[in-house]
Amino acid sequence: MAQVLEFKLPDLGEGLTEAEIVRWLVEVGDVVTVDQPVVEVETAKAMVEVPCPYGGVVTARFGEEGTELPVGAALLTVAVGEVSEPAAEGGTGGSGNVLVGYGTGAPPARRRRIRPAPSAPRADGAAAPSAPGPAPRPVIVPAVAEHADHAGRPADGPVPVISPLVRRLAREYGVDLRRLSGSGPDGLILRADVEDAFRAGTAPGRTAKTPTSAVPTATFAASAMSPSEPAPAQSAAAAGTRIPLKGVRGAVADKLSRSRREIPDATCWVDADATELMRARTAMNAAAGPKVSLLALLARICAAALARYPELNSTVDMEAREIVRLDRVHLGFAAQTERGLVVPVVRDAHARDAESLTAEFARLTEAARAGTLTPGELTGGTFTLNNYGVFGVDGSTPIVNHPEAAMLGVGRIVPKPWVHEGELAVRQVVQLSLTFDHRVCDGGTAGGFLRYVADCVEQPAVLLRTL
Repeated sequence: MAQVLEFKLPDLGEGLTEAEIVRWLVEVGDVVTVDQPVVEVETAKAMVEVPCPYGGVVTARFGEEGTELPVGAALLTVAVGEVSEPAAEGGTGGSGNVLVGYGTGAPPARRRRIRPAPSAPRADGAAAPSAPGPAPRPVIVPAVAEHADHAGRPADGPVPVISPLVRRLAREYGVDLRRLSGSGPDGLILRADVEDAFRAGTAPGRTAKTPTSAVPTATFAASAMSPSEPAPAQSAAAAGTRIPLKGVRGAVADKLSRSRREIPDATCWVDADATELMRARTAMNAAAGPKVSLLALLARICAAALARYPELNSTVDMEAREIVRLDRVHLGFAAQTERGLVVPVVRDAHARDAESLTAEFARLTEAARAGTLTPGELTGGTFTLNNYGVFGVDGSTPIVNHPEAAMLGVGRIVPKPWVHEGELAVRQVVQLSLTFDHRVCDGGTAGGFLRYVADCVEQPAVLLRTL
């Protein structure tokens, strides 16, 4: 006789307490094997495919795509024991793919059966009596096609959408994603495409189910009154569009708020002549072999500067009232994605050369844009490099990435008048800024760090003396 086991949303690590269902990978009635991914979820840090620790037949799913579930909530139920293929040697077996919160041993000792479905009503309106025998099958969530629109209708083919945010906006605005042409790479549908279709009103992607909550407040209020009636006063809290602070945006908000509360930060900055650094990179890339990115060269400079000023590669333990200087440099770098700002971490950046750093930056950036970074790739940084020059700005005073002690900001590199060797010349100039935790060091240390970085940018040969 089959035994129905309940698989709950496991603890995905790093203190995460909830996750949003992005896409079901199995349907009710499918046969699953041990460690087969069954659902793709989005946490505040990354997109994760969750493997099931049981093998058997899926009897129920809990939650539709877009639903947010807390850790420990039921994901699905699996009937184990009557599958044509054994789930694992020795019966039900256990999972070999460990996530935090459940392991590879036997199924959980405490098992809970799913409440049976209510009896079907009879023609006279009374409920049919329960028949003796085996317990009824659990409630089954209707299966949804793998590629479906916001209303659950099967699409003609895969819809080119990566971001859960885009899907959510489409549902809220009543936009049919199947009828949109994406403006992103390879026809990828972006947030702007959905918003443009909504604003167009008569666009082919617009459906008749546009919720009134998506209509701008001012338009709704104006349509509800005659022209002669004065508009009622609205509080600032009631007007406008409300956007939930959850997912990546919520995690960023929490972290930045904590940084502002706990870290007494200060910022210093300096302009530097980056002409020689740019020439050095051009010469390196002229030779055969992998190309080197500017970000990788800046990372090498940061690692050398942190070796000279280790106070800035530290964290503060206020409970013990201690400054903890860290032996290894795990370098975070800011990456703007469609899901928001994320900070992937390059492990042991101090031990990597420019080519290795370039390759790792490229890998993590691609994973960030695809939304496939793991929680481990987004945590554990000891120092952050923020190249905001890609946005076309010269300077910034960034917020320290808690619990780190400092962040180096790099503005755009642009031709400017500069006194070079006693004469006015046009040089490639960049503004460097350092925001630091004033608890770990004073201005002299921070200024020394920043001046060393600027010297390496202006004269890359300075870096050779530290290698």
